Amino acid sequence: MKLIIQIPCYNEAETLAIALGALPREVEGFDCVEWLIINDGSIDDTVKVAKACGVDHIVNFKHNQGLAKGFMAGLKECLAQGADVIVNTDADNQYEADDIPKLTQPIIDGKAEYVIGARPISQTEHFSPAKKFLQKLGSWVVRKASQTDIPDAPSGFRAISRECAMQLNVYNNYTYTLETIIQAGQKNMVITSVPIRTNEDLRPSKLLSSIPNYIKKSVVTIVRISVVYKSFQLFMSIAAILFSLGFLLGLRYVYFMFTGDGEGHTQSVILAGVLMGMGFQTGLIAFIADLLSVNRKLLEEIKMREYN
Repeated sequence: MKLIIQIPCYNEAETLAIALGALPREVEGFDCVEWLIINDGSIDDTVKVAKACGVDHIVNFKHNQGLAKGFMAGLKECLAQGADVIVNTDADNQYEADDIPKLTQPIIDGKAEYVIGARPISQTEHFSPAKKFLQKLGSWVVRKASQTDIPDAPSGFRAISRECAMQLNVYNNYTYTLETIIQAGQKNMVITSVPIRTNEDLRPSKLLSSIPNYIKKSVVTIVRISVVYKSFQLFMSIAAILFSLGFLLGLRYVYFMFTGDGEGHTQSVILAGVLMGMGFQTGLIAFIADLLSVNRKLLEEIKMREYN
């Protein structure tokens, strides 16, 4: 059994040595533990520090590609290197590395395929009230969308089985944290959470540098994920609402016609026709989106077979 611990990095020379220094070289249940970093176009000494600390594998991007692409590139390389389990953590040493065995144990025991480390957000002093609220709100939305009970969706401290990693795909460029949970839930993977500890804050969060920007990008991410994974339900719901409103307006006009007051409500007929037409067209879009969804699933299966 091989465990590879991966760390996405973008200009992390100041904190990377601390994070790597805390990582284990032996974890119960594994014969081999290796380290991998994803150098996401860093312009500082991130790679030099990684090599000095004995990192086994380095994935290099010439230009900054973003956290989501870095995460996926790391998974791909870990799979190519024969990892049975992959642990993802951060370069700022936010997560307590001694809790890695807690993350991997449910996978070793065959009780889970994807394990998320749940931070003690309410007790974390360096988290601002706004950040605590956003973390809880985001986790609630993801729980509803994924039909899981993960309490800390934005947590980047995760353990992923080989089979699970082969099935994960990230379509947005912002972050992998929300999308991969929703995807795992939609694919009926066994996903669970374990409580973990955090360390002192070494640097400000790069994802939460601006609260309005974080909210905007998170909302866009969740909407895009909904379109990708629940396209038929989403578009058909919109179609049903539009068609129903048009139909009710049509009934309203029929009522006035029977009561002899139809002439003054011609606008209702026009609006009813427009709404019902929009509803019908949106329903057609739902079926087209569903066909695209089937095609995407087939492509994902082909991709999965590449690792077998």
